Amino acid sequence: MKNAGTAFVRSALFALLLISGNPAFASQGSTDKAEAAGLPADTEFDIVILGGRVMDPESGLDAPRNVGIKSGKVAIITEEAISGGETIDATDHVVSPGFIDLHAHAANIPFGQKLHLRDGVTTPLELEIGAYPVDAYYSRLEGKSQINYGATVGPGGIREKVVHPAYNSTSGSLVTDLFDTHEDAFATLDVATFLPSPEQISQINDMVEEGIKRGALGIGVPVGYMTTGTTSTETAAWQRLAGKYGLATFVHGRFSSQKPPTPGILGFQEMIAPAGIYGGGIYIHHLHQQALDQTPEALKMIDDARAAGSKIVAEIYPYYQGATIVSADYLVPENYGPNMGRSYEDIIEVATMKPLTKERYDELVKTAPATSVIFGGISEEGLMSALADPHTIIGSDGMPLTISATGEMAVDWDTPYDAVQGHPRGAGSHAKVLRLVRERNLMPLMLAISKMSYMPAKFLEENGVKAMASKGRMQVGADADIAIFHPETVTDNATMKQAGLPSSGIPYVIVNGTVVVRDSKVLKGVYPGKPIRNPILN
Repeated sequence: MKNAGTAFVRSALFALLLISGNPAFASQGSTDKAEAAGLPADTEFDIVILGGRVMDPESGLDAPRNVGIKSGKVAIITEEAISGGETIDATDHVVSPGFIDLHAHAANIPFGQKLHLRDGVTTPLELEIGAYPVDAYYSRLEGKSQINYGATVGPGGIREKVVHPAYNSTSGSLVTDLFDTHEDAFATLDVATFLPSPEQISQINDMVEEGIKRGALGIGVPVGYMTTGTTSTETAAWQRLAGKYGLATFVHGRFSSQKPPTPGILGFQEMIAPAGIYGGGIYIHHLHQQALDQTPEALKMIDDARAAGSKIVAEIYPYYQGATIVSADYLVPENYGPNMGRSYEDIIEVATMKPLTKERYDELVKTAPATSVIFGGISEEGLMSALADPHTIIGSDGMPLTISATGEMAVDWDTPYDAVQGHPRGAGSHAKVLRLVRERNLMPLMLAISKMSYMPAKFLEENGVKAMASKGRMQVGADADIAIFHPETVTDNATMKQAGLPSSGIPYVIVNGTVVVRDSKVLKGVYPGKPIRNPILN
């Protein structure tokens, strides 16, 4: 664990420097009077959270406080006694901002929302694959979401429509259209190898820009699933559009490899270069699973780019195993073997939870290319170092899970937690990070919370999503999206064999001032989730 220990020292020093250089940290004990200003002494709040350890990553507040919520907002944080319509005793618990997950693929289905909520997530967003049509994604969830929701515009879905005009999505989600057998969108995987003509590239880019005008949060760039078809002309044009509108691209890089001529770092550079020309932010999803053993070098390059003025950040999820479809470009034998250092035995078919053989791999690619698989990627030591890096953000990449008995996508809210299989990251990513903080002293708790709340909110805010200015904070005036967890017991329970077991030690989750998880149970039929969406442009 030498690398992870080094990373922990770096993150601890970073936290100490931040505290010493930020006046807000020094004055955290003197804010109560200001926070209470303007409120009558006998104010009755909708909800009060009493006696918890309130932690705010932006200001550095880390102290016992009482919190009052009114009209969906944090109305007071104080040492004084307060009362409200509902009282939550948070003794021995941390009261933190609700977690924000910028890499969620099952946040638009009821069962996926339940798992996010049990993991403390109040705002999971579909930013990597994105949505098309954007309006369809948002309208399908309006008034029916337990969590906040939003998406980028997805060139993957757009390219699917161009190459396969029969594609007709009512979900707005290419992931849902591919995995849910009850959807009739006629999705194919032709997009993976589709090489567009100049005229089609122009059409695709026009459709991407139209998605931005429909309020998308940026541009999803999953080029890693379309490596042989997506042109650099397209990727550069998408970054140009991001710069034009002050947004970011959300990138699954072209390569997952640690050897030339196609190292993962080269895939990141494909987007960094246009950003230097056109501007716009870059969010690199699961960098560790593409850079592999070169992750330290990739993170150093990103640090240097940020120091030079680029708006770029890397995301890590807390597993060395990934999840995808069997036909993913990077799992082809000539790449997965020599370039990723793995073999067929490192790929597990989710439906059977058995390792693949060459024969089974070839059969699935030919007959069922959208089959869900789990695969080995970075080493565990490399993963821990990347997680502890003070500048990386935590995401889950949570994919839809599969009902063991039927092989269908788990959609229904009432699906039993123990009836599904797949990758555990969709159920346990955030609680796992908190457990690692406790068990391995991986990083300061405040830094871990920041990576899962304030840092993702700030990145979006600085890249055109103004609605995030009121999220990811435990401050007066912030949206009352709150996770309450016990730092000594919070843990992930999902495993590779039982991927749907919910996290524990997070007894309360509040979304926009409404309790959605009470006593570790998600409340059915409660829909306080609001859209995170940019203004619609003419």
